[in-house]
Amino acid sequence: MECELEDVHGQRWSIIEKTAIVSTADLDAHSPYPQQGFIGCEIVQRRRDAEREIIRITTDRPWMVESIDGSTEFDVLPDALVEVN
Repeated sequence: MECELEDVHGQRWSIIEKTAIVSTADLDAHSPYPQQGFIGCEIVQRRRDAEREIIRITTDRPWMVESIDGSTEFDVLPDALVEVN
């Protein structure tokens, strides 16, 4: 499944990964697309620019997910993250 992750700078990163890694929905060929997905990640750094908090994440942990160009670290806004225990 091809996914897109949009970072804080507006850059879209393409990620190709198994459905079980990026979705909690029961998807098949007849499912409507696009669908919202999730990618497991860890927070690497928190910082602020002039007006907002920026969080650097790595998708290398926990499941070694990377963009099609091999990138695994991305800057996102806090509302892009969902904490799962």
